[in-house]
Amino acid sequence: MFVAATLALLVTMILTLFRALVGPTIFDRLLAVNSFGTKTVLLIAVYGFLTKRPEFLDIALVYALINYIGTIAVLKFFEYDDLGSGAYQEDDF
Repeated sequence: MFVAATLALLVTMILTLFRALVGPTIFDRLLAVNSFGTKTVLLIAVYGFLTKRPEFLDIALVYALINYIGTIAVLKFFEYDDLGSGAYQEDDF
């Protein structure tokens, strides 16, 4: 059962990678990359279950946090064209 889940995840990851490369807009590509990261987290968790190594779940959770922070950073960059601190300068008023 878990081998079938792993194969299904790999197939959907290939399709998601195709969408990331071909996507018509930058937001489609960003959504595909985020989805690819989520599928990677699931793949790591399933692999950890198949090999009976529960520490892979910790690795998957850290990867999920990195994926989330990276997505927020890219969205902030595309909205504001800057990843700066967000502090106001005197000439902004």
